Amino acid sequence: MKIQVIEKKKGRIDRTTGEEIKGNLKVCAYARVSTEKEEQINSYNSQLKYYEEKIKSNSDWKYIDIYADEGITGTLDYKRDGFMKMMQDATNNKFDMIITKSISRFGRNTVDTLKYVRLLKEKGIAIYFEEERINTLEISGEIMLTVLSAMAQQESENISSHVKLGLQMKQKRGELIGYNGCLGYVYDKDTKEISINYEEAEIVKYIFERYCQGVGCTTIAKELTNMKYKTPTGKKNWHESTIRGILKNEKYKGDVLQGKTYTTDPISHRRVVNMGEQNKYYIQEHHEPIISEKMFNQAEGILQKRGGIRGSGRRKGNFSRKYSFSSRLYCGFCGSLLTRRNWHSGTKNSITVWHCMEFVKRGKENCPHCKAMKESIIEEAFTESYKLLYDSNKELIQTFLNEIEEIIQKESNESSIKRLEEQKQNLKEKIDKLIDLNLDETITLDTLQEKKAKLQNKIKR
Repeated sequence: MKIQVIEKKKGRIDRTTGEEIKGNLKVCAYARVSTEKEEQINSYNSQLKYYEEKIKSNSDWKYIDIYADEGITGTLDYKRDGFMKMMQDATNNKFDMIITKSISRFGRNTVDTLKYVRLLKEKGIAIYFEEERINTLEISGEIMLTVLSAMAQQESENISSHVKLGLQMKQKRGELIGYNGCLGYVYDKDTKEISINYEEAEIVKYIFERYCQGVGCTTIAKELTNMKYKTPTGKKNWHESTIRGILKNEKYKGDVLQGKTYTTDPISHRRVVNMGEQNKYYIQEHHEPIISEKMFNQAEGILQKRGGIRGSGRRKGNFSRKYSFSSRLYCGFCGSLLTRRNWHSGTKNSITVWHCMEFVKRGKENCPHCKAMKESIIEEAFTESYKLLYDSNKELIQTFLNEIEEIIQKESNESSIKRLEEQKQNLKEKIDKLIDLNLDETITLDTLQEKKAKLQNKIKR
């Protein structure tokens, strides 16, 4: 038996042809800084200059490009445009080697770092980490890389933990953290205080007043769209969800709840609603309110009533005024609300019935004795019951109806007058503010007179 050793080829091999690659090594570099602070920007510019000079000064290398990301975290690869462009060019064999400062600059996520290293390795592309002195095409490279990547990820998690602890301490002291903007308020980044935007505050007041009068979120959204008011994000069309979000926001009564959401881990940066997993911090009387606490609580009560009681991730017993008998009929067997349904819809045999919600949603075994009732039968029964009540107590019923009508009319007029008086007072306050701005020489006299005339017309109207 004779064994012949076919010695390996020296130099680099083209994986497509199997031939030895001639010419200089095509080299690029990758640089990144994670914040946009001045000292980090200086470091970023220094890295770019350093790598360009380093590659061009080596006679065996051919300068290809420098890929860079500025002010981007290393834990999320898809957010790094420069990095992703580099990986795309790698698949097109644009270079043979990448130089980067360290593993933590390349990425702080062990899984993703190793994924990209192996992807490049398959293409015959090396990565050289300067600080760790690791070349990924060498035998010991991946073992060292695995250990050091894990350490880099642990460092990232420690930093995240320290940042989170610092934010919690600030929240505990009552400092405002992560203000995302709010219709009716202006945020000062320097003082970290919020003040009222009186023009937008009128929209907020309108929303709360209309909702407390019994108008639904969808209707209010249509009204604001027709009135051509802009949404909090500057869009023309209002949606029910936007109105609901405003009604739930405690900032409008002068309070702040911090810790509504939290980050699950420092790698994915995924934020979820805080259901009690982390501490929350409620700050009362934090700033000037737009809505009184009484009105806010009234709106919250209506929201809860209309939203129903949530149980096991489902709604049960929603409050509705869509139909005459909505939220007014209950099952005589299990006590659940009856829901309105159409049988044989779209056919000549179409019929409207009311059925036990427990039966409809969860099956017959949960309310085996219930039966669907025709709406016409319920209407007839209601009419007969009302006639009996009216015939027995004609004078009492008529007196009651007259008093109710008088109270409704009185409350409606008083509410309208009060709302108009508040609007007039707000307009007068705006005129006073304009005069102050003119005295401070912030606005010109012409601007003052123009805006003042518009406000006075509104007051007159």
